[in-house]
Amino acid sequence: MRILVVEDDTKIGSFIGMGLRQAGFAVDHAADGEQGLDLALDGRYDAAILDIMLPGRDGLAILDELRRRGVNTPVLILSAKHTVEDRVRGLQAGGDDYLTKPFAFSELLARVQAILRRSGGTAADHVLLRIGDLSLDRLKREVRRGPEAIELQPREFALLEYLMQNPGRAVSKAMILEHIWDYNFDPQTNVVDVLVCRLRNKVDRDFATKLIHTIRGVGYVLKGD
Repeated sequence: MRILVVEDDTKIGSFIGMGLRQAGFAVDHAADGEQGLDLALDGRYDAAILDIMLPGRDGLAILDELRRRGVNTPVLILSAKHTVEDRVRGLQAGGDDYLTKPFAFSELLARVQAILRRSGGTAADHVLLRIGDLSLDRLKREVRRGPEAIELQPREFALLEYLMQNPGRAVSKAMILEHIWDYNFDPQTNVVDVLVCRLRNKVDRDFATKLIHTIRGVGYVLKGD
């Protein structure tokens, strides 16, 4: 799942991003309100963490614009403002939850997971991905091939999730690097090949039907046929 973090404090933004990536999320970070709004309007995020006091455009103005345009991405408001009135204002503006600074990352993560559960509760096809006999639960972070549970590391899970979101579509190494590691393609790196190999060993090795395929010169594709 991809999370947008809109936070102008570089130290806090980096802290949140690092923790979310370690938890298996892909993360984009915006340091001001205008960039945050532009990214959020893209509509490709599963959730957003939004600071209130931002340069350019404040968090409540961003939230109001998103809801006005019909963007229903779940939003966790993060703010140093801690009065009851501040929390009520944020929730009434369209926020799904409100967390005050300073905060423990474990609580932030739990709140993100909670709003993801609530937003996916009526859309099972969004939460549970299936290709053939392979299933992936995005919220419980469980993977099964038939009745067998498969234990994956966070980046292995993120790669499989990305492939399952694009069934039958070839994804390049550059696309995988951007989605899983959030950095530009280095033609000399072999981290993608290593990660795909590890994932294949867990998902395909003990099964007659292979799901992960290499398209030479293009990338990788996951197919159930």
